[in-house]
Amino acid sequence: MRFKRGVAVAAIALTSVLSVVGCAKDSGSSDNPSGGDSNAAGCKTVDKPAAASGETTSSTSGATVDGSALKIGIAFDIGGRGDASFNDSAAAGLDKAISDIGVKKENTKELAATDQESEDSKLTRLRQLATEGRNPIVSVGFAYTDATVKIAGEFPNTQFAVVDGFAENAPKNITWLGFAEQEGSFLVGVIAALKSKSCTIGFVGGVNVPLIQKFQAGFEQGVKTVAPDAKIVSKYITEAGDLTGFADPPKGQVAAKGLIDQGADVVYHAAGASGKGVFAAAKDANVMAIGVDSDQYNQKTVADYKDVIITSMLKRVDVAVFDYISAVATNNLAGLPPVFDLKVDGVGYSTSGGKIDDETKGWVEAYKQQIVEGKIKVETTPSS
Repeated sequence: MRFKRGVAVAAIALTSVLSVVGCAKDSGSSDNPSGGDSNAAGCKTVDKPAAASGETTSSTSGATVDGSALKIGIAFDIGGRGDASFNDSAAAGLDKAISDIGVKKENTKELAATDQESEDSKLTRLRQLATEGRNPIVSVGFAYTDATVKIAGEFPNTQFAVVDGFAENAPKNITWLGFAEQEGSFLVGVIAALKSKSCTIGFVGGVNVPLIQKFQAGFEQGVKTVAPDAKIVSKYITEAGDLTGFADPPKGQVAAKGLIDQGADVVYHAAGASGKGVFAAAKDANVMAIGVDSDQYNQKTVADYKDVIITSMLKRVDVAVFDYISAVATNNLAGLPPVFDLKVDGVGYSTSGGKIDDETKGWVEAYKQQIVEGKIKVETTPSS
């Protein structure tokens, strides 16, 4: 194992957070670049931070890599390729390996999880890929952790990776691909605070587990750093143990509508394919939405809602999957970063659609640099 980081899946019940009353400010102030009309209210913000300086580093080395001999297996989470979010980001990493380092498409195989499947289903899926000689095998999602540990023990000569997973005392042929989701979520929280006119901002989580709470925690901190008096309301679609919260757009729509009814005019989701419902609710109410994982403004499966998507928190699963495949091809797994964070562009934010003006970007980049330099520590658990 390369590092220790826990992704427990025990349920931690949460209620809606931070019922502090929002505070309107004069629309003429230059502190709020929300771009609304001259009569629009907005969140009272702190002073704009100093401009960013310095650069982040890339997680890739740029070395020549030949992946033509690899036979890759991908076990997707619920929703599979086409979820316009988490799985699609992983798929993009595989596609990049095909286009950039010579992996042969015919030597790859993709299998996807189903709603409410048993642990035996995960074991069967991974065992099938290993028995067919797939190497490496990438498990997409923390739900595969236990199954991957078991199958990796049965196939010690096969390399495995788990996106978002971690287990103590696991076989050494498993690589854990972890992210600083809270850091990217902080950045889109900054954007939400600057764009909101009602000063009420919403968060929809797919499943109430510590991993998704990292998104919520960073988002809350970003909002509150910029607009301390903002009101944040949140809702989880399902509790721990019920992973359908990542694949139920109608329930995502209901959850988002509930937050919008409480006054939220910007809603951020970390809910996988259920995010399509969040976007639908935002469009129906003519409010703003923030996507997750992939640049959802450019995702064809949510194209009907792109006009309300102001940004997405980029969780670069594509980068991690591509870098992992490249590392296997070069036999250099030790060269992977211990966590894909802002320093290695493992998380970030999108600017597609032209809704992030230069003023807003200046705020975000300044806070990004402070996080990279360690001046701001982003929390991994919600404040309440």
